[in-house]
Amino acid sequence: VQLQASGGGSVEYGGSLRLSCAASGRTLGSYVMAWFRQAPGKEREFVAAIRWTGGSTYYADSVKGRFTISRDNAKNTLYLQMNSLKPEGTAVYYCAADRRFGLATMNEEYYYWGQGTEVTVSS
Repeated sequence: VQLQASGGGSVEYGGSLRLSCAASGRTLGSYVMAWFRQAPGKEREFVAAIRWTGGSTYYADSVKGRFTISRDNAKNTLYLQMNSLKPEGTAVYYCAADRRFGLATMNEEYYYWGQGTEVTVSS
């Protein structure tokens, strides 16, 4: 699976951005996909995950109610709608995929990774 993330940019406090992750190379029916982020000087952390078939989702507490993960089956694309952004949301955002059933939250549980897209939130 090849993953290509895009949509990052600079936004002010309280603003919105939508990230995209285009997937190619495999049929994603048996996959879980996720977004992680890595802020400067910090470890990469889980943001949200979605099961491609069925659409079950799981979110980190820090983004629950503000971020929405979704996918478009026809376009083989994963999305992350980010609303009410805060400065602590400044990070490089990565999409990830793994052929699994459970909605995993750990970095090491995902085999395929995109290259990352940078988000900067100014106060």
